[in-house]
Amino acid sequence: MLELRDEVLQTWEQWVRERVFEARDVQPPFLINTMPAFYDNIVESISPGTPRTSAVDGTTVAAEHGGERARITAYNHSALIEEYQLFRGAIFHVLRRENVQLDFDETHTINSSIDSGIQEAVEAFSLVHSGFRERFAAALTHDLRGPLSETVTALELIRLIDDPARIKSVAAKALSSAQRMGSMIDELLHTMRFHSGQNIELTLTSFDICEVLREIRADAPATYGARLHVTERPVKGYWDRPALKRVLENLVSNALKYGSAGTPITITLDEAYGRMLLSVHNEGPPIPPDEQECIFQMYRRAESARTNDKQGWGIGLPYVRAVAESHGGSVGLDSSQERGTTFTVDLPVDARPSQNAPTLSLD
Repeated sequence: MLELRDEVLQTWEQWVRERVFEARDVQPPFLINTMPAFYDNIVESISPGTPRTSAVDGTTVAAEHGGERARITAYNHSALIEEYQLFRGAIFHVLRRENVQLDFDETHTINSSIDSGIQEAVEAFSLVHSGFRERFAAALTHDLRGPLSETVTALELIRLIDDPARIKSVAAKALSSAQRMGSMIDELLHTMRFHSGQNIELTLTSFDICEVLREIRADAPATYGARLHVTERPVKGYWDRPALKRVLENLVSNALKYGSAGTPITITLDEAYGRMLLSVHNEGPPIPPDEQECIFQMYRRAESARTNDKQGWGIGLPYVRAVAESHGGSVGLDSSQERGTTFTVDLPVDARPSQNAPTLSLD
């Protein structure tokens, strides 16, 4: 069995990439993860004279596998369980092909090891995701506290002042803060809807995307300073205007937060083959390959964001993906030390057909 390890792992990897959708874009070192060690433990558990009774006896190898799947992939519980089931199939397939004979006890030990491995991996996977949700709730509370406090303070001031002009000014600030809270809650609800297998309900109207870019630029002197550079090209289409504005605001805010201080943020607009391409680029440290998918997932933030102690609840990029895919498009990421980081929203110019497309039901 030790001599056949590479063949088993190659067979398993091929099957997983063919049958587990969430595994298709996972790079080989991250896909293989702790499975070689798990395989070796299985072999040891059926070898005479060894103290190991199963592949999970006295080791966290399966739990580590489940935790890594939660932290750096888009896996769900079903994908995690299925890849262990495929691992079982790959082992017996290769052994049978090579005429390796197993007795009842050896077969039972292999099966029970894999069953126990599934249990421990799923438990670890669930614990990691529970931690993500707790941090998400804490960050959400932190972010909502600011505009809520501003609203309360403004309303208290209104109770104390008699000057109508001053009251009008303070009320405008209170309204702005309340609207900001409303936008955050809308983003959360829309993203949760999308991650439950449904497209966001869009209100599609005809407009030129440059109009939205100009609105973003109008806020630049106060919010973005001289760092924002926009290359405009008129592109008129059918999209949800408020949603696309929030997408742009999220991407620009993200670029400012994680880009190198003082470097430009470049927005580029193009049209080709009936599609609109909207890119936001920043210079600075790249997003590592193993984090490039997790930043689009609910409750997840890149490790670099956590270690740099950046504030925020991490819903921005999942919302960007939800809006893009609900329009029948996508959001791409290109990031390297040499090229910087570019997010590209790729949408059909006319998104109306996407509203009639079937959605995935997870029930």
